[in-house]
Parts: sequence; C-alpha cells; structure tokens
Amino acid sequence: MIPNYLNSVIKQFEYYKSLGDKTILLLSEEEIHVKIDEESNSVAIIVNHLWGNMMSRWTNFLTEDGEKEWRKRDLEFEEQIKTKEQLVEKWEQGWMCLFQALYAITPSNFDRPIYIRNQKHTIIEAFNRQMNHYSYHVGQIVFLGKHIKGSDWESLSIPKGKSSEFNQEKFDKGKHEGHFTDDIK
Repeated sequence: MIPNYLNSVIKQFEYYKSLGDKTILLLSEEEIHVKIDEESNSVAIIVNHLWGNMMSRWTNFLTEDGEKEWRKRDLEFEEQIKTKEQLVEKWEQGWMCLFQALYAITPSNFDRPIYIRNQKHTIIEAFNRQMNHYSYHVGQIVFLGKHIKGSDWESLSIPKGKSSEFNQEKFDKGKHEGHFTDDIK
C-alpha cells in the first residue's frame, strides 16, 4: 500500500506543478508581476512564497523541522523576483526539492514522525498539508493567469463548453482499451 500511496502523491504533485508550468509559460515578463489590487499577490510573489515554503518543508524532510530557521517567510510576500527567468528558476528549484524528498521515502522510513513548527505529523499528514497548500496557491496562479490573459487564455483542462466531447473521447478510448465492455458478467 505504501508504494501505491507514494505514487499517487507524486502524481498529484506533478499534476499541480504542470498546471503552474502551463500558466507560467503563457505569461509574459510583465504579466508575472500583475496584481488584481494592492492587497493581492502577483504570480511572481506566489511563486516566491511557494519556493520558500518548499525549500523549508522539504530540505532534510525526514530529519529536521519543516520550518527552517533560515526561512524568511515575510520576505516571500515582497517583490523579490524581478524576471521571468528568476521565477522559473525558483519554481523549478522548489519542486525539485519536493520531488527529491518524496523519492527518498521508503517503507522503512514511512512511519517516521515529521515536524512542522514543532508540531508532530505523520508522513501522510505532512503530505496532505503541503498538497492542499500548494494546490491552493497553484489555483491562485491559474486564476491570475486566466484573468490576465482574458480571451487569449488557453484552457489547461477541459475547454468551456466541451465537456461532452471530452467525455465521449475518454469513454471511446476506454472501450478500445477493453474497459467497460459489454462482455463483463
């Protein structure tokens, strides 16, 4: 069960990363800095925060508290990233740190307690906490990207008004692969 769970976690994190990847690709150098209002965060600020969180949480994941002394969380919400190149570097570095930590989890260390701000977590609790946090912020990135691009937005999943076509394609593909056939009794 542990390998199946880990594979599932990795796939979910890969999915959220891919949504961010696709959105970032669609945005220009200027657009990564757009804010809806003064109280909001830009894509650059959100990526900087995710990077800080990922580096803190996943560096020495099994042996150190996830809130590192060197982390400067408040600075993550200031305009630190100046270029799209810097944004992509931090984005990739954070996710690489996360995936390296995930690939280090084995059945033999799966029961080890994880600490975040001195609060004890199981590995499952720590994974769930971070997955929910990252999906929240990736959703913000996608929302901002869609808002910024307007009619130039390229759908990252099922395009509006195309659900029936998408479902038909998926179910037709399943029939061809032998899923849900009439001969199952």
